[in-house]
Amino acid sequence: MRKIVFLTGTRADFGKLKSLIEITLNDPQYEVHIFVTGMHMQYKYGYTVDEIVKCGYPNIYKFINHTTNNSMDKNLGKTIMGFSDYVNGLAPDLIVVHGDRVETLAGSIVGSLNNILVAHIEGGEVSGTIDELIRHAVSKMSHSHFVSNQSAKKRLIQMGEKKNSIFEIGSPDIDVMLSDTLPGIDKVMSHYDINFNEYGVVLYHPVTTELDKTTENARELVEGLINSGKNFVVIYPNNDYGSVEILNEYKKLENYSRFKVFPSIRFEYFLVLLKNASCLVGNSSAGIREAPYYGVPTINIGSRQNNRALHNEIINCPHEKLNIESAINIAFKSKFKPIRLYGEGNSDLLFKRTIDGSEFWNISKQKEFKDLVNE
Repeated sequence: MRKIVFLTGTRADFGKLKSLIEITLNDPQYEVHIFVTGMHMQYKYGYTVDEIVKCGYPNIYKFINHTTNNSMDKNLGKTIMGFSDYVNGLAPDLIVVHGDRVETLAGSIVGSLNNILVAHIEGGEVSGTIDELIRHAVSKMSHSHFVSNQSAKKRLIQMGEKKNSIFEIGSPDIDVMLSDTLPGIDKVMSHYDINFNEYGVVLYHPVTTELDKTTENARELVEGLINSGKNFVVIYPNNDYGSVEILNEYKKLENYSRFKVFPSIRFEYFLVLLKNASCLVGNSSAGIREAPYYGVPTINIGSRQNNRALHNEIINCPHEKLNIESAINIAFKSKFKPIRLYGEGNSDLLFKRTIDGSEFWNISKQKEFKDLVNE
């Protein structure tokens, strides 16, 4: 039996890992463990570790990594220390990490330095912030890569990664999006006490490389939302630097019944809300990846998603309240044609087919840079 550890630090990456966790959990040849840290352990952001526990998974380990000032570098160091102690006691055969968070980087560092096979989910992608640097660093510290599309695979090859360590499986959260097990919209609305007939969803995160503009940008967003006259379900940002400034601006929304603000929403329930929304407003990757699968118009604000694979109908918008208000009015009257850029909803099967093979476990832990001239 092989031991697999899935590391999750945010509500977003748990949604990406969930189908992979469940398909391996149901196979007796694997012993599945989940290391839960980051935003999951913060009450301010909904203490979403409870959502993981409610799934009924065994072998859940909780670790608090945030520091008093929530410094990314200190959180990284603390996560490395905690995960290292955990891994040295468990001795896993594989560590699975996702994306571009500091918790992800910590997992890849601990795995590679302890000679443990590391699998990185959704490497090889680009964006416009510090996240991209972290994502590429994780890729270089990982031994295998499960990518969402051909473009990501090509970038990893360009970065010197070997073709036989890269597996195209799509984006695993699409497995959940396209499943027939999602709850109905009435159940979701009742659970969160939302009584809107028509609404948009707001997901807006801080841009760590533009911190001096965070308050101003968040103010423009909030004023644009208010001036639009529309109903919105607003979800807290992630816990990066700048989140406090955004939350301070969100306090203005408390004066309006047209806004329902939540620290977090259960992943499947969020998908149902998104599927039935008139639009998604903000700078979240959900507007680039998930919303187009449902044909939901996206208003992408600012630079956070620069250079990512964009649906050509996405409304790109600057941080200016009049532009945001105008974009909202357009989006509420629009309907996009659904488009699938990140797989067909079978990532779990492709992932498991790969790790079931002996070739995967024979991937060398001694990494070599593969020059393009030799390809």
